Amino acid sequence: MSEHGASLQTYNQELVKCLEQLKIRRNDLQDVINQEETDKSILERNLRTIQDKLAKLNNNLVQHQKLRESYDQTIKDTELGFKKILESSQTLLNLALHEANKLGTITNGNSTNNHKTEG
Repeated sequence: MSEHGASLQTYNQELVKCLEQLKIRRNDLQDVINQEETDKSILERNLRTIQDKLAKLNNNLVQHQKLRESYDQTIKDTELGFKKILESSQTLLNLALHEANKLGTITNGNSTNNHKTEG
């Protein structure tokens, strides 16, 4: 019976030793978990900050793109108006030259007739 008691005591000591090792491992694991949770919280906070910055950037980008489209339209309209002005100026110049030539011909014709009648 004492042999059974000694074996039981040995098992008991080994069991206590095993439990202590399990608790140490568990505590070490808990330290790792605590650090990971801290890291996770930091990353989530950083992620929210980055998402906020991205949302603001996207809003600014959309506004700037709309503004650029307004510039594009204004430039297009201005160039079209300028082209029409150039075309009108060319037409007006051609008309003025034509009329000037016509008047010159009439004036030259009258001068020639005046020279004939005087001579």
